Amino acid sequence: MLRFLFRRILGSFVILVLLTVVAFLLFFGMPRDPALLMCGKTCTPDSLANIHHTLGLDKSIPEQFWIFLSGLVTGRNDFEQGPCPAPCFGYSYHTNEQVWSTLMDRLPLTLSLAAGATVVFLFIGLGTGLLAAWKRGTLVDKSFTAGSMVISSMQIYFLGPLALAILVYQTHIFDEPDYTPITDNPAAWFTGLIIPWAVLSTIFAAQYTRMARSSMIEQLQEEHVRTARAKGMSGRYVFFRYAWRGSLIPIITILGIDLSSLLGGAIITEYTFGLPGLGRLAVESVQFSDLPLLLGVMLFSAAVILLCNIVVDACYAFIDPRVRLS
Repeated sequence: MLRFLFRRILGSFVILVLLTVVAFLLFFGMPRDPALLMCGKTCTPDSLANIHHTLGLDKSIPEQFWIFLSGLVTGRNDFEQGPCPAPCFGYSYHTNEQVWSTLMDRLPLTLSLAAGATVVFLFIGLGTGLLAAWKRGTLVDKSFTAGSMVISSMQIYFLGPLALAILVYQTHIFDEPDYTPITDNPAAWFTGLIIPWAVLSTIFAAQYTRMARSSMIEQLQEEHVRTARAKGMSGRYVFFRYAWRGSLIPIITILGIDLSSLLGGAIITEYTFGLPGLGRLAVESVQFSDLPLLLGVMLFSAAVILLCNIVVDACYAFIDPRVRLS
């Protein structure tokens, strides 16, 4: 198991390095001069040359990449704004702040949004999916299946404004969504994210309902489940003791992908509710052509996705003993 995890970590590190190379070439090796984005409309040749020297753009592409890569590991001291400790992605063109500091400032909101939505859609999606599989062929099964099909066809940019209009502006049941750090006020943190959690988790819950139902029905047809039934074990015991664990494998696989996407930034959700997270930061970096910030968001999101995939692979052995044997 440890050898397998070591190989996965090593492979993920290689992928991240290759992604860094590609991203750097796309952003800083392209024909358009990135220094023009900082120079502004009243740019002079002297100002442009000074920016080139400050950013190291007067060096060759391999030298620039080595400086950038070493800055991620050891930090850099060649910025006029001051030292940039590791991991150094540079300074934002728009805000003139350290990219890593900006990412860390936005990360708690995205973590809160992702964690809360994950708890909600797992509880609802797996619960309704297992109940649909338990009551297969009944009205309950058909109702949950049909409902999940309808809800999954909706989009966040439709559900978000609808939830705001009904729950905030018309009925005044909730206040307008806002983010308060959990360390400052846990109650305000919870109430401020209820609507974003509900909207973001709705579509995922519908998908996990269908997934849990189909996975459980498939597991109920396995030989070890039929053998357990033949030994006289109760249907409830077989359902939860044998079929349930096996059905979690495909669910956890998809969960790793979904969770990494949420941590990378739920762009539409954050933009719909005006929440300053990583997703909204990515959009703003594109709008302002802020290359260091966009590069930082992309590489950080890629690292999160790779980390989530490693965690998912590690969870397999604890759920399915066949993975341990292999």
